[in-house]
Amino acid sequence: SMTLKAGTQTATTNFEILSNPLYPTDAKTYQEYHTLMSMMEGEVTKMHNLVNAINEKRIQLEGVITTIPTEEKYTALKNDGKALVQKMKQWDEDMVQRKSIAYDDVENFPNKFTANYLFMLNHAESDIPKVTKPTKDRLAELTTEWTKLKSRADEILDKDIPAINKQLWSAGIGAVWKE
Repeated sequence: SMTLKAGTQTATTNFEILSNPLYPTDAKTYQEYHTLMSMMEGEVTKMHNLVNAINEKRIQLEGVITTIPTEEKYTALKNDGKALVQKMKQWDEDMVQRKSIAYDDVENFPNKFTANYLFMLNHAESDIPKVTKPTKDRLAELTTEWTKLKSRADEILDKDIPAINKQLWSAGIGAVWKE
């Protein structure tokens, strides 16, 4: 039921939401479309969260590296830190294109993973809610790629950062926070 209030007056009525008769879409097709779009939107949120988390931690690590003393006993630690910064930068570059500034920069700098995923998501959105075979095929390709990228991110966050933190703590220098 629906209630409409205007000033002191209230009107309540029952209603039913019907399918658009202009579209040959049954309930199963609507549900498949809704499920797929929700899943893809959820993955985009995960992508953005991971990009932000790794970028923040890379910036932190770069700052910590500048505080490592120049003594030779810290050389290996400094090199390990720099190697991890490079690993984080490479992952970030595979995920997002940070060089594009002007509208026509897409011609100069190719799209990276998140842009390709968003393009597919936007392409899948339609007035007629139907999941097409090209969308399913492209999603399968991008999901394979995303699984590898996510695995690399998990390794950075769950293995590499704790390992460098252990070295930093042992050297009495500090650490990179992991929220």
